[in-house]
Order: sequence, then C-alpha cells, then structure tokens
Amino acid sequence: MENLDSTVIATALPQIAASLGEDPLRLNLAITAYLLSLAVFIPLSGWVADRYGARRVFRAAIVIFTVGSACCGLANSLPELVAARILQGLGGAMMVPVGRLVMLRAVPKSELVRAMSYLTVPALVGPVLGPPLGGLIVTYSSWRWIFFINLPIGLLGIVLATLFIEDVRETAMWPLDVRGFLLAGLGLSGLMFGFETAGRGVLPGSLVAVLLAVGALALALYVLHARVNAAPIIDLRLLSIPTFAGAIIGGSIFRIGIGALPFLLPLMLQLGFGLSPFASGLLTFASAAGALTMKFTAAPIIRALGFRVVLIGNAVISSLFMAGYSLFQATTPHWLIFIALLAGGFFRSLQFTSINTLAFADVPAGLMSRATSFQSMAQQLSMSIGVGTGALLLHVALLMHDRSVLAAGDFAAAFLAVTLISLASLFFFVPLAPQAGAEVSGHRARSLPRESGSGPP
Repeated sequence: MENLDSTVIATALPQIAASLGEDPLRLNLAITAYLLSLAVFIPLSGWVADRYGARRVFRAAIVIFTVGSACCGLANSLPELVAARILQGLGGAMMVPVGRLVMLRAVPKSELVRAMSYLTVPALVGPVLGPPLGGLIVTYSSWRWIFFINLPIGLLGIVLATLFIEDVRETAMWPLDVRGFLLAGLGLSGLMFGFETAGRGVLPGSLVAVLLAVGALALALYVLHARVNAAPIIDLRLLSIPTFAGAIIGGSIFRIGIGALPFLLPLMLQLGFGLSPFASGLLTFASAAGALTMKFTAAPIIRALGFRVVLIGNAVISSLFMAGYSLFQATTPHWLIFIALLAGGFFRSLQFTSINTLAFADVPAGLMSRATSFQSMAQQLSMSIGVGTGALLLHVALLMHDRSVLAAGDFAAAFLAVTLISLASLFFFVPLAPQAGAEVSGHRARSLPRESGSGPP
C-alpha cells in the first residue's frame, strides 16, 4: 500500500490538478509533502516502536495511513491535499520500518532470507505498478479512487496485525534524541526534496542548490552530534558492523542506479518510442513479474553461493541488464523488451533481498530497532537520489543538444551513467568476508586446511 501510493499519484497529477483548479506543477507539492513527511519521521520510528510496542505502533501507522488516504480522496483544494499527504507520510514512515522490525524479531535467522524475499517484492512491484494503475484508474474512473482503494486494504491490515503480531518492545529505553531528530529531519528533507526536484524545472536551479546545501550541512552537523551523544536517533556506530556497513553503503549506491529505472523507463517508452501510458505500463510490468519469481529461488541461491558471491556477481549482472536497456530503440520488438525487463527484475530483486537480509545478519537484538530506522532512512534517500539523478541526466542531455523535447537517443547515455553508479557498489561488496552472514544464509565456504597435529581432518 505504501510503496504503491508513493508512485501512483504521479500519473494522476494532471487530472487531479484539473479537478482542483490548480496548475499541475503546483500540484507537485502533493508528492514532495509526502516525501518530506517520510524523511522527517522515519528516524523516529525505531524509538517509538521500542517505547510503545511494535504491534501498537504498526497498527497505529496503518490507521494513520488509511485515514490520510481517505482525506486525500475527499480533498477539495491543494492545501487540503497537501495536509492529507503529510498525514499519509507520517503513517508510511512508521509503517514500513516498524513492519520490518516486527518481522526481524519474529523470524529465526535461518529463515530470514526467505522472509526478506517476500518483504522485498512490494518495494519493487510498487514503483512498477504505480504508473499503469494510476493511468487505468484516472482513465476509467475518478482520481479519488487512487486513495479510496487503500481503505479496504488498510482495514484488512489492521485486523491481521491485531491477530498475528506480538506486541514486542524493549525493556531498556533510551531518551529521545530531540536535537538529533531535528538535525536528521532537516538534513534528510532538504536532500530528498532537492534531489526530487533537480533537473525537472519545478524549482529554480539556485533554490535546488540551496536545498541540497542545507540538507548536506544539517546531516554533517548530525554526524558531529551523533559522535558525542550516547543514544543518537540514527546510530552511526552500527556502521562498525562490517555486514551492516557493506549492505547499507554498497546497497545505497546500487539502489541509486536502480532507483532511476522507474523514472527513465516509462519516459523512454512513452516520449522516446511513442507508446501509450497503458502500453508502457504493460511492458514495465515485466520487472515486477521478474521480482515475483525471485522469491521462490532467493534462499537456495544465497545458501549455495553465500552473500558475498551473490552480491558481487549480481551487481555485475544487474548492471549489464541496465546497460542493455540503452540499446532499446523504437524498432526493438516488444517481446524482446519484455524478456529483458523480466530477467532484469529477477536479478535486481535477488540483489535487494541479499542486501536487505545481510544488513541485519549480525545486528544485536537490542539494536534492531535502530538498525531498521537507519536502513529505511538510507533506502528512501538513495531512491530519491536515483530519481533526481535520472532527471538530471536527461536535463543535461537536453542542454547538450540545445533542445527542449526529449528524443529516444537521449536515454542511452542516462542508462549507461546509472549503470556505472550501480557498478560502484562493488567497492563495498568485494571487501566482505567469504563467510559474511553465514548464520543467516546457511552457506558454508570450504574450510581452510588444518595445520598438522591440530586434530582430526
């Protein structure tokens, strides 16, 4: 529900703007308000879950998100819609990381890969299904159903959370880091807002630069603050755990490159190749289908090869598929595009399952809530940077060719550029130990030869 809603609104913006009597560019505030709300409240999720109990917070988050969805559907003006999206963002900021925390505390480490493979699917399917579903709803019904569709899903989620989730909480609590919360919120919102608007012409370039600078400065001040605070709201000391650091830093770099795909692919198919939104959506759905097939094979692949080999090899394979998308042309058969997107979706989903599982493989139970907040923050920021990078690359292509309208050839360089970004994640996957995350993966590398006299072979 959360991953779908964050993308489905983009397709419906023109219809919503016409209904509310607003300029479509001004209505972009409905998207940015949601992202800013996520950025501000995600760091708070771990502390709130430990303080009030995971089930209570997770259930309350679903209620808040569902109520926010209803308010969005009932909005009759831009201020009302923006306020409702902020409420949605508050629910989404608590819902996803706390839901992951619930799973991490309930699932044995030996089953974590299998569980994560299911948890990863919505994050990949949502951005792919969002645009075609949004187009379908606004074409054949009212845009308000984009939000009303969440009501039965939310009610079902509340019932299931009540029946199946234990209300686990930490007995030892740390005080809320208010100063860190303000600095992190300002830094993340500045960077996410800046990257989301970069290269889109929504805001003046100078204002985008100011947003990025303020965000970077606030996060730099937060780093200094976290070094002297005993219980920072985002615990940077978690990066001293090699598997967590490799998964977070390497995974974020990989996700920046991949995060540009949901932005670049529909534009290339529609603006570059002249396909309709619905036809484009049917092709990009292949990525979601590939992600769905992965969940049945992730566990045996990681068990056989281990996290390190999978992350290194899969980063190369996924990046090669992205580079291959630069070869697409308007004359390329649609079945070939579908197969390439299907296979690419499979490998990208396997990579995200590996990254998300390895991140928590060696995190102590008492620090799990902080780790989920940290991981969710890094994921949202890297996805925003990915979209901003894709938009910026296309904007640079227009400037270089002195044009105002995108052509099919402008996308090839963008795909190659984000391919190089994803490949850079290898610098953080290669140093991982061969046995990294073995307790979770079940992989056992070949033992080193024993020294003479050290015991039976």
